[in-house]
Amino acid sequence: MARDPRIVAELGRPETPDETAARKAEASRIYRSSQTVRNLVAALVITVAVVAVIIFAVPRGTPPDDGPIDVAAVAADVADARERTVIVPDAPPQWRVNAASVTGEGIRAWTVVYVPDAGFLRIAQGFDADESWPTRELGGAAVGETVEIAGVEWDRYDIRDPARAGNVSGALATDAGADIVMVYGTSSDEDLERAAEAVAEDVLALREEES
Repeated sequence: MARDPRIVAELGRPETPDETAARKAEASRIYRSSQTVRNLVAALVITVAVVAVIIFAVPRGTPPDDGPIDVAAVAADVADARERTVIVPDAPPQWRVNAASVTGEGIRAWTVVYVPDAGFLRIAQGFDADESWPTRELGGAAVGETVEIAGVEWDRYDIRDPARAGNVSGALATDAGADIVMVYGTSSDEDLERAAEAVAEDVLALREEES
């Protein structure tokens, strides 16, 4: 049974076929528009949820703390690899070890970097280093005086321009058999001499090996 034409209240008469088609088209447009808005809102909610999962659930990739560096163990590995004696500084336990490895170009050096209460200190054993190696490492600084620390004579370098010397403000060097041992950095003279004391025994042992 056919429906009677819809009465348009504003017109007080049945709507024409064109008016019916226009009304349905407009209703379809409004429905599609509302669906688009719903879809956009749903997509936004999903995106925010995914970002939240990435931020809060995914590991941030922070490397694990490897713990303190065992200078003696690293030194043993270097000694085995190079088949030679390397120094093991008897540094104060409160000095943090920042690095321990073989470094340098040309002259290779077993180097331990310490962080005392202030500044930093390097203790380096230059393998088969020549006498001018410390001067080159210190940007041309010359020897200022000779001092004796724990039974070992050291050359104390006169560093007038720390920036030219690699930001080093104090340095000591002495021969250790075929090698040269340097103690240098930005810490106080007291710490510098304490570092020299920490390797004095090993320096004397290396001299004995060479004699």
